[in-house]
Amino acid sequence: MRLILASTSPRRKELLALLGFPFEVVAPAFDETVRKGLAPEEQARSFALGKARSCAAQFPHDVILGSDTLISIDDEILGKPADARDAASMLRRLSGRLHLIHTSVALVRPAGGVEEVGLETVRVRMKPLGDGEIETYVRTGEGSGKAGAYSIQGVGGGLIDGIEGDYTAAVGLPLRLVADFLRTHGVPLSVDIAHLYQTKPFSNWAHFA
Repeated sequence: MRLILASTSPRRKELLALLGFPFEVVAPAFDETVRKGLAPEEQARSFALGKARSCAAQFPHDVILGSDTLISIDDEILGKPADARDAASMLRRLSGRLHLIHTSVALVRPAGGVEEVGLETVRVRMKPLGDGEIETYVRTGEGSGKAGAYSIQGVGGGLIDGIEGDYTAAVGLPLRLVADFLRTHGVPLSVDIAHLYQTKPFSNWAHFA
C-alpha cells in the first residue's frame, strides 16, 4: 500500500515529509471551478475530495490524500492575484483586518470504499499596512500565484499580526489532522506528532507559536 499526495504544491510536499512516511506526488486531474453560493469551507472540502477522487482509478489499492486551501474575507473567497496591481489591491483589503484560511484534507482509499474529509480554519489578522509596505512586498514577487497575494511561511509572515489555529493549516496541510487520518486508515507513522508541534520544524512556524 502506497501513500499518494494528490497535489503539486511544494509546501504540501514539504509538510507531509515531516511525518516521515514515504509518499508519491501526483498531479490531480481536477478542475477547480468555484461554485457560486457555496460557502468557502464547503468549497475547500469539495476541492480536496475532488483532487483525491481524480487519482482513484490510477491508484485503486493505495491511500490518496487531496488537499485544498482557500482564503476568505467577508465570506468572499480571495483567489490568486492576476498581476502586481491585483496583488496590491488584495493586500490593501486585508490590511489591518481579520481573514480566514480554510484548509481541507480528503483521504480516499478506493479498494475499501473509504472517503473521509476534514477541515481546519485559521483566523489570521494582518497588520495595518501602508502603501509603501505593500508595494515593497509586491515587488518581491513572493505573493504571485498565492491566494490572498501573500505567503505566511515566507517574507509575508512579517505582514501578519497573529493567528488563531494550526499554523500548518495556514501553510496548506494541517499535519495533526493528516496524521489522525493516516493512522485511522492503516498508515503507520513513526513520528511523534506532539513533539513535531513542539519543535515546529518549518519556516516561520515558531514565530506563530
